[in-house]
Amino acid sequence: MVRRRIGRLVAQAVAVAVLAGAAAVPAAAVEGGTGDIRAAIEAVPGLRIVEEKPAAPGFRFFVLTLHQPADHHHPERGGFEQRLTLLHRGTDRPTVLYTSGYEVSTSQNRSEPAELLDGNQVSTEQRFFGTSRPEPADWNDLDIEQAAADHHHVIEALRAVYRAPWISTGGSKGGMTTVYHRRFYPQDVAGSVAYSAPNNVDDREDSAYLDFLRTVGTPECRSALQAAQRALLERRTALVARYQAWADSRGDGFRLVGSADRAFEAAVLRAPFMFWQAQGQAACPSVPAADASDDVLYDWLARVAQLPVYADAVATGFIPYFYQLGTQLGYFPVETAHLADLLRYPGVTEPRTFVPREIPLRYRPQAMRDVDRWVRTRGERLMFVNGAADPSVAEPFRLGNGSRDSYLFQVPGGTHSARIARLPAADAAAATATLRRWAGV
Repeated sequence: MVRRRIGRLVAQAVAVAVLAGAAAVPAAAVEGGTGDIRAAIEAVPGLRIVEEKPAAPGFRFFVLTLHQPADHHHPERGGFEQRLTLLHRGTDRPTVLYTSGYEVSTSQNRSEPAELLDGNQVSTEQRFFGTSRPEPADWNDLDIEQAAADHHHVIEALRAVYRAPWISTGGSKGGMTTVYHRRFYPQDVAGSVAYSAPNNVDDREDSAYLDFLRTVGTPECRSALQAAQRALLERRTALVARYQAWADSRGDGFRLVGSADRAFEAAVLRAPFMFWQAQGQAACPSVPAADASDDVLYDWLARVAQLPVYADAVATGFIPYFYQLGTQLGYFPVETAHLADLLRYPGVTEPRTFVPREIPLRYRPQAMRDVDRWVRTRGERLMFVNGAADPSVAEPFRLGNGSRDSYLFQVPGGTHSARIARLPAADAAAATATLRRWAGV
């Protein structure tokens, strides 16, 4: 990955604009947590209130947009409106930057760090997702460095209003995004909490994922999953027809993936990974037997592998995700040996399947290596919270001799929904105390 910072001159220009706008922010709103927060937000250059929505007592909730350059190296080439939400608690409280890594929800909810700190929360939509896309879109502008610059701009813009310490957080791809932001702008926040964040350092060597899936849980459960996969593929004619009929009934289709048959095969191959990621050992009794009915097998696959995500109505919204996997983030492999005689589409689970052919995919291996090296040699005030039974973190972020004031916690038997609250009591207390110390609470 290119190691240079996003245009220093651009960053300086942004800072000047923010400082210039800060003078217009009502002093009461900035200093005491009182006053008209709406007026304070409207005074921030480039920020626009789309709507204010009902909020819980003690909060105000806004949907916002912030103007971002499409290319932070060349802001003169145009930009887009990045969608944000703001859950306002008080300008004297810490503020949490929450990155989902995808489209932002416009419903009110708080991340765990925001709850633990009783703070504000700014939630960001990732560039190219949802409504946050330049038109026309140049896919070269979708990379981790440009996204990090987006998040830097968000913080610089809103710091004029929220001057207490900032904490960044996110889970899964959002956790990865949190780390990438820190790599390029390490001083933007007082600390970061990344949940269930994969760290695919070398996408050519992915044996850690396969080794994990060969040992996670009990042998009986792993065998049951493989038997269910075979049964599904052996009955593919009837089950694919059912899948196609489901799509037809909704006016949907499989133009992106290629066909219902291809989508079905991809779902079957990904099912064990998604089972362990979301459900875990406790759900093993729900795995259908090989002689289960078509209805039971189909319903289980639809639930575990989320069959609707392969049809166009949903899949097209995830093109940016698979583009990022195929250009920088890397992807996990799947086990195929036990199904070799039943498979029709080699490589069907690879990112290329989910990205239109007219969009080039060129993988850049230096990106993840650079981030991994930074975490181990210069990362500071980082907290990783993972589930011990989550295959997503078979390759986790690891701390090194140069990591300072940074911590790795594991939820025993935990899945992709790892949280500080699910850690052993002593670890949960230590993680909470560290977070509060970072935030100055």
